[in-house]
Amino acid sequence: MAEKFETGQIIEGKVTGIQPYGAFVALDDEVQGLVHISEVTHGYVKDINDHLSVGDQVKVKILQIDEEKNKYSLSIRATEEAPKKPEPKRQKPNPAVQQDSQQAGFNTLKDKLEEWIEQSKERENTYKN
Repeated sequence: MAEKFETGQIIEGKVTGIQPYGAFVALDDEVQGLVHISEVTHGYVKDINDHLSVGDQVKVKILQIDEEKNKYSLSIRATEEAPKKPEPKRQKPNPAVQQDSQQAGFNTLKDKLEEWIEQSKERENTYKN
């Protein structure tokens, strides 16, 4: 069987079955492999049925062949170009927001520690009397 197919090869196949974890793709009349749900497309796939249907012709890349178990690991995603990520938009810091955040309780523990110790001492004195 391995004479026909080899790791890294890209070939056409036909979807023969769909499960929640992936799709089975026939490479020929004798060999079929599994495209794990994570290898269907770039990005997150919640429901594989949104991307594939039984009978679909798909281009797959052979990721791994286990001759002993007769298992073929396939990927559709590896045959597609990854989408380009948009560059994050950088915003200029707003000085008014920075001043407000410093006054609105965004203090470090070191800054607050003295205040908490003082409050604790006041409570102790209140309960002792």
